[in-house]
Amino acid sequence: MPKPYPKEFRDDVVRVARNREPGQHLRQIAADFGISESCLTNWLRNADVEDGTKPGTTNEESRENRELRNRIRLLEQENEVLRRAAAYLSQANLPGKWALPS
Repeated sequence: MPKPYPKEFRDDVVRVARNREPGQHLRQIAADFGISESCLTNWLRNADVEDGTKPGTTNEESRENRELRNRIRLLEQENEVLRRAAAYLSQANLPGKWALPS
């Protein structure tokens, strides 16, 4: 996978594309910066979401969701360990094969 463009570069390209003169096509702007038109279109769409002008999930929300999913996974694992420990300890306290003779 190619290395992503720096954020400053993407921001500059989006700014130029948003402030383009009437009649100037995105294809030409993308060619001037050496990127594909689809890449520029994606950058513009993502910038609109980040700015709140279009609905969607921002980068910050995506990062937070990823962290929360990881935290949930960890808590579920801890819960399973505690559940198994409780089951094991409750078996140890039952009278039966492990009980000491009186």
